[in-house]
Amino acid sequence: MRTIGLLGGMSWESSALYYRLLNEGVRERLGGLHSARCVLLSVDFAGIEELQVRGEWDAAGELLARDAAAVQAAGADLVLLCTNTMHRVAPALEAVLDVPLLHIADVTAAAVRAAGLTRVGLLGTAFTMEQAFLRDRLAAGGLEVVVPGAVDRAEVHRVVYEELCRGVVEPGSRRRFVEVVGRLVGDGAQGVVLGCTEIELLLGPDDVDVPVFATTALHVDAALDAVLGPAPR
Repeated sequence: MRTIGLLGGMSWESSALYYRLLNEGVRERLGGLHSARCVLLSVDFAGIEELQVRGEWDAAGELLARDAAAVQAAGADLVLLCTNTMHRVAPALEAVLDVPLLHIADVTAAAVRAAGLTRVGLLGTAFTMEQAFLRDRLAAGGLEVVVPGAVDRAEVHRVVYEELCRGVVEPGSRRRFVEVVGRLVGDGAQGVVLGCTEIELLLGPDDVDVPVFATTALHVDAALDAVLGPAPR
């Protein structure tokens, strides 16, 4: 089994989900006592978040590039950046890696296309919803992307940082997210991309009436396809 490298901690709540899904996926595919061969480097998110707020993306990219190189040096054959927002600096990581960086937007776009959809709503941090790095990558994958209005974007961002990144899952926040999805559907979205790994702790396919594309789960499945071959269908 080849080794999957995980660069996480942004936040560690979502990285724990990555680790669980990765090992569950290996067990489902190989059976018995099989588990994932992986290495994980988890950063201190507080420092990264400060750079986000100050808009110092180049500095954040330099930090994460060094960590990505360390993940590769630890034996990774493939690297996952376990966050949507910090794919803003994915090119800095790709510049130092000799192994593939599996881009979360590419695997998400492929899953949306496979479902026969072309127009999706995007939930994420304000950085992800308002900046172009993820939306443009999804658009390059053949999708139209719609984002919530300003008030909804602010509330989604607040819930991510003040609740989900701290391990707090509030039913009231779930109800508000369902309402946000409803407004996206009203704007023509055929499905919704959970473009923040923590949102999968709050919202799932049973909560809304349109297809849900959970980027963490899709990222993990694509990594397992890469190292083990496609899962039996």
